[in-house]
Amino acid sequence: MDREQAKAEWVRAALHEHEGSLIRYATQITGDLERARDVVQDTFLKLCAEDPARLDGHLREWLFTVCRNRARDVVRKEHRMKPLEDARLETTAGGESSPADQAAANENSRQMERLVAALPDNQREVVRLKFQSGLSYKEISKVTDLSVSNVGFLIHTAMKTLRTEMQKEEEFSAS
Repeated sequence: MDREQAKAEWVRAALHEHEGSLIRYATQITGDLERARDVVQDTFLKLCAEDPARLDGHLREWLFTVCRNRARDVVRKEHRMKPLEDARLETTAGGESSPADQAAANENSRQMERLVAALPDNQREVVRLKFQSGLSYKEISKVTDLSVSNVGFLIHTAMKTLRTEMQKEEEFSAS
């Protein structure tokens, strides 16, 4: 396999592995699935121009960083951003669940989306990168230009807030 074929295969493998999570991430930033797809397409076009050796071991961080910067550029250009509720993410139910279980899971998911959407922007972003995209603190640090300790602090603070808000809602529902 020549160098050009190897690079094409590398890009295809990256596309296969990361496209879905990048689209979800870009959708969260832009608030629109179609704009997110355009952002991710731009991200992979930039990847085509990169040297695989330069990104060895840092591909996922690089993709999320380029995607984040491009999505933010799109939002800035359009001067608007829709809330997460308008950008429903695709979810799949695993196994054979009863309709009641599925309804409860959907309600819990909507509740969590609402609570996460109420977090400050910086906390919301690091929580999504950690729990929806599966990035490590170090990777999140590189994507967001925050220190690893700041990422940890933001996630800790966000989780504490989410826990408190969920307890309040559970207490309210019980009364």
